Amino acid sequence: MHYLHWLVKAVVLGIIITWCAVLSAFSQNIQADIIDTAANPHLFADGVVSSPYTEWATSFTPDGKTVYFSRGAVYWTICSSKMINGAWARPTVVNISGRWRDTDPFITPDGKRMFFISNRPPEGMPQNKPQPNFHVWYAERLAGDEWGVPHYLDTAINSKMASNYGISVNRAGDLYFCSRDREGHAGMSSYCAKWLGDHFDKPKLLALRDKEEVQDPFIAPDGRYILFESGPDLYICYKNGDGWSPAENLGPKVNNGDSNSSPCISPDGKMLYYSSSRIRGFYKRDPINHALNYNELEKEMNSDFNNQPNILMVPVNIKKASG
Repeated sequence: MHYLHWLVKAVVLGIIITWCAVLSAFSQNIQADIIDTAANPHLFADGVVSSPYTEWATSFTPDGKTVYFSRGAVYWTICSSKMINGAWARPTVVNISGRWRDTDPFITPDGKRMFFISNRPPEGMPQNKPQPNFHVWYAERLAGDEWGVPHYLDTAINSKMASNYGISVNRAGDLYFCSRDREGHAGMSSYCAKWLGDHFDKPKLLALRDKEEVQDPFIAPDGRYILFESGPDLYICYKNGDGWSPAENLGPKVNNGDSNSSPCISPDGKMLYYSSSRIRGFYKRDPINHALNYNELEKEMNSDFNNQPNILMVPVNIKKASG
């Protein structure tokens, strides 16, 4: 009888453990319902911002009329474009970029500060060679579209042993970023450093998909949701007390199998922007029904969706956090 009682308990426990594992796995594959089923992503500012070259990491001024982004497969450079008479103007290199490898610009919700990533040397270091790692810098807005002298973020956020990427900041001043192989966490992980009024707290790990890699976190201005990249896909989590709800995949409209990164929501909360290495053309003809001539090859390489990251946009309807 004692054995039978033990056996029943063991079986019940096994069932519970199995269902917990199933539910845990399922929770990692929940599909978000923020993308309208009738909406399809399309190129943002085609031929102006999006091009056959490499673009990623968009961020907008609060009025939505100036966009900042990264361009350049080798010489990472921060560029900007202004909306003039309803159209995006030819981009220019931002006045604080163009010499070092700079990327991932983020304009704070009040529009007064730009955070970005750079390998430029901090003050006191030799000014004629780049640093081995990429760290967080910031600059204050001056008059017009000019930015002041960049400052190295001299806090625990910048580690001599690791590079940082993918910055975003909410209205409270909390800074979110990602870093590879930091503090014993293998692979790319994301972190949050709380703003304590006069300095940042020590960064804390964001385990948004259990042990899966998480990068390029975009925090909502009010902090109620966070978007991020994990693998080739984009996900969303909602604030849930002191933690986060289970990760929800943004679904096949966004995650079509190609590599996606750098999610960003427009200041009005209605549009998702992200970088995607989508492929179209002869790369996806299966089988290739004829040998390409040079003109065809050149046409494919100079087209959009040639596996170089473009910036896509799609309308979203992000629900209120539950609980």
